[in-house]
Amino acid sequence: MLQCTPRGQAQWGHYPNGPSHPYFRFVMIRFPLIFLLLLPLLAFAPSAAPSFRIARLKYQGGGDWYANKTSLPNLIRFCNQSLKMNLAPEEGTVEPGSADLFTYPFVHATGHGSITFTDAEADNLRHYLIGGGFLHLDDNYGLDQFVRPQMKKVFPELEFVELPPSHPVYRQKFDFPKGLPKIHEHDGKPAQGFGLIWQGRLVCFYSYESDLGNGWEDPGTYPDDPPAKHEAALRMGANLLTYALTQNF
Repeated sequence: MLQCTPRGQAQWGHYPNGPSHPYFRFVMIRFPLIFLLLLPLLAFAPSAAPSFRIARLKYQGGGDWYANKTSLPNLIRFCNQSLKMNLAPEEGTVEPGSADLFTYPFVHATGHGSITFTDAEADNLRHYLIGGGFLHLDDNYGLDQFVRPQMKKVFPELEFVELPPSHPVYRQKFDFPKGLPKIHEHDGKPAQGFGLIWQGRLVCFYSYESDLGNGWEDPGTYPDDPPAKHEAALRMGANLLTYALTQNF
């Protein structure tokens, strides 16, 4: 049972293994689907409380974890309007070593530079992902050389694999027959979608040379990116959220 100290710090009471306990995994992966099933009913309820909140990962290392400030609010608004997801309108902010990580079914991380995880943070993040959570890593240019070795600390036994265009993550509400869309140009490289797959389940999606976060930002933030790129980025983000919340079923 989850208990709270007077300071609000989570403790795992009768479940000594914390996030790795089977009960916790059941809660983490079942509750988002239950919320999705209830959304049609909630749409007719006056002032229905948001079903859940998504979060931005506040990591250490000096990189700008806070980049693309309007990106997640715009993605949330798009998903609420287009998919009736009933997400909380404001994003959360969570550190990789925090117990609060387990309250978010979907966590987004971006930036241009260095990212580091302590051993404790890597272990906590591993428990979160194994327990049913989902991490979206979005290279905002310059993240790749740092994030790969850090995720190796989280899953030393796994390698990032490129997902084919036929993968379900590209075949949700919106169809992307060519795979991850190219949103913002940096080095002329093609967009690639990589994944960490744990026991047959995609637990982390890494968008590389696409820059979805740039595409989610307010229209006009990047004048060289046409409105069609903004729409494609939002649609791909909606696919990620939908997939993350339903892939276990």
